[in-house]
Amino acid sequence: MRKNKLSLKNIAKTAGAFMAWVIGSGFATGQEALQFFSSYGYKSYGVVLINLVGFVSLGYLLMKTGFEKKGTPRFNHFSYFCGNKIGTFYTWLITLTLMLLIPVLIAGGGATLEQYYGVNAYIGSAFMTAFVLAAYLIGFERMIKIISSLGPLIITFSLLVGTISLIKDIKHWDQIKLHADALRPYQSSAHWSISGILYLGLNFFPGSTYFTQVGAAASSKKELKYGALLGGTVLVASIALMSTAIMLNGDAIAGLDIPVLYLAGKISYIFGAVFSIILVLGIFSSCSVMMWTVCSRFTFKKKKHNSLLALLISIAAYLVSLFSFGTLIGTIYPLVGYIGLVFIACVLYKNIVGKKSK
Repeated sequence: MRKNKLSLKNIAKTAGAFMAWVIGSGFATGQEALQFFSSYGYKSYGVVLINLVGFVSLGYLLMKTGFEKKGTPRFNHFSYFCGNKIGTFYTWLITLTLMLLIPVLIAGGGATLEQYYGVNAYIGSAFMTAFVLAAYLIGFERMIKIISSLGPLIITFSLLVGTISLIKDIKHWDQIKLHADALRPYQSSAHWSISGILYLGLNFFPGSTYFTQVGAAASSKKELKYGALLGGTVLVASIALMSTAIMLNGDAIAGLDIPVLYLAGKISYIFGAVFSIILVLGIFSSCSVMMWTVCSRFTFKKKKHNSLLALLISIAAYLVSLFSFGTLIGTIYPLVGYIGLVFIACVLYKNIVGKKSK
């Protein structure tokens, strides 16, 4: 009887962890919502539907695998789903992917400081790079952990901005089609359905390790199922809310690197200022974690060689971040999405065809 008993607390915890990966510093800027959703106008709700089905089903399959394999020593989910050759390739590709995401976040930090405070984006990105490198070299892990706790605050502020903006601007619903031309250049792909699939690849390939770890920490598969359902539904509803708020302000937002910051400032300058600080700290936290993750994949006999590697990664990341934040999102994120499609296909094949062959 006790095994079948569901814990609402555990379900809510799983749902929260589910959402935390997607609605982080990247989503909070609004660029993801703009390029993968809002830029398609009313058709963006088709993208929302694809992601609702995708997030709930893929999220559950990955977490379920983590739960089932938590006792397996050195379990590699890439090899499990894709086979040894492709799995090994993906294991190293994830490191390269994180290296590509670091400059995107650095550019996001610079763009935030420029848009709200007028600080030159190149200077802002240079400061962000220097702080991330310093955090790694000094090993300021406690500070990173404190700043990482801002995750729920970022989610709360993002949803608050979206909700207030939607309530204030919903009267302009019929004008969404008038903003279509202004937002169309930001589309992540030629068709809204492809954009929906790419967004799944973008989130589930880099986030696959995270989702399997969430599953491994769960108490039962039944709780995971309901956690995935709750988390996926609330998550996609949040994306739809943010996307709609951006569409309602399409003309003003077109050309801005941080759309949500514009919406926050529209509510109140102080509100926007507080959100910008939280956003920059969130970006710093995410970037620092990625730096540690990348550098930890390489082991050297001398510590100074790890420091040299971090320096080289930082310099390369800064140089790439000199491209605009919007340009980097529009280039790198769809690329990661396409890479993730093969992984998603492997996950589905393993769970559908693999089960039938047993």
